[in-house]
Amino acid sequence: MKVLLDAQRVSTAVDHLYDEVRAQIPTHMPVAIVGIRTRGETLAQRIVERLRTDYPDVEFKFGAIDIGFYRDDISLRRGMPLVRATEIDFDVDGTWILLVDDVLQTGRSVKAALTAIHDFGRPDTVRLGVLVDRGGRELPIAPDFVGETIEAPVKARVQVKLKEADGEEGVYILKA
Repeated sequence: MKVLLDAQRVSTAVDHLYDEVRAQIPTHMPVAIVGIRTRGETLAQRIVERLRTDYPDVEFKFGAIDIGFYRDDISLRRGMPLVRATEIDFDVDGTWILLVDDVLQTGRSVKAALTAIHDFGRPDTVRLGVLVDRGGRELPIAPDFVGETIEAPVKARVQVKLKEADGEEGVYILKA
């Protein structure tokens, strides 16, 4: 396991991601921040807490989405998928949604999350924010907001660790 970003660089990447989002967040319509479980959810929670501080008069909804049953590779994975609850307890119709994930590679997780969100209704807009864009797309999906762009071998796995879920902060590359 090789360190790509240490705790300080993760903090800087989160700040950069937040600054990009904050510069374009609409305050005249319903806004929701939705994280893809698990680390996308953690990042989304960090973003929504900061937005609520910076815009105390604006209501920001928060949600978490599990994509386990929406993945197009579910039949290729070993064992049963770990499925957790999706928590979207607000009306997505007409809402500006920021979808948040930790790492963007192929685009398949984002595609699954978009499908899941649309099962709840028709948002006005969906924007994508990721902590790490590592390249390697298989689908035509691009992030709107990025904390850090890195290069990693196609077969390597990039892993994000966040203190809320892992007790530490860092981005690592794992050999395939």
